[in-house]
Amino acid sequence: MSCSAEELNRVFFQIGNVPIYWYGVIIATGAFLGLYIATKESDRLGMKKDLMIDLVVFAIPISIIFARIYYVIFEWDRYKDGPWTDVFAIWEGGIAIHGALIGAVLTAIIFARVKKVSFWQLADIAAPSLILGQAIGRWGNFMNQEAHGGPISEAAYQNFHQYLPDFIMNQMCIDGVMYYPTFLYESFWNLLVFIFLLVLRRKNPLRGEVFLSYVMTYSVGRFFIEGMRTDSLYIHGTNIRMAQFISILIIVGAAALLIYRRKTGTAEKHYDGKKLSRKKK
Repeated sequence: MSCSAEELNRVFFQIGNVPIYWYGVIIATGAFLGLYIATKESDRLGMKKDLMIDLVVFAIPISIIFARIYYVIFEWDRYKDGPWTDVFAIWEGGIAIHGALIGAVLTAIIFARVKKVSFWQLADIAAPSLILGQAIGRWGNFMNQEAHGGPISEAAYQNFHQYLPDFIMNQMCIDGVMYYPTFLYESFWNLLVFIFLLVLRRKNPLRGEVFLSYVMTYSVGRFFIEGMRTDSLYIHGTNIRMAQFISILIIVGAAALLIYRRKTGTAEKHYDGKKLSRKKK
């Protein structure tokens, strides 16, 4: 449906002539809150102090680089003719969470080997922080008016208007057209996954299962929400949405790995580090 509203200012504040965008502020807020939660949990489990901070120092910039590379690869037609400076303009949006996860996992694997600690323990501790950061980060998409769905109908608008505050409705009015706030759907789903992971780790599952549960549950939500979006990345030459394809691979792969680790006894410890007691046959 058609609409008319003034969009929110994307600039948080300016330092001289340098603008600081809401997008970056929101992403940074999610990252720092996630780090705080992860360091508290690592301390509780008796890990070396500042270990998670050391990991994040490497993981955050590498994840951002991978996220941008991933996005640019699948949007190459948009960037190939320049200017090249647009490739680095991440404050305008355009980072892919699957690229960020690839960068984060690779960083954590190498970091764990160098520090001689368990990758799975690091991944389990980080999982709730990652999904919380994603939930907060979606509001950066909101400020940039991206990651939204298709045009909304008049009937749907009336329903949404009853439950959503005006600032959300107004920001989803883009160029005179009202769009579905799919960024909000994913943010809400991620918060539910965050709560689920906190409950799960209190049950003291096998090591690695908090992280594997994170990637599976997030991917389930992402698969369905991605189908509503209008800015999806596609596999070149097809109508297959890349995020949906990757989500299916992650769900199947993580479920298979979880079952394999249980069946083979690869997961020898619980989340809290206690050895798994096995009955002798």
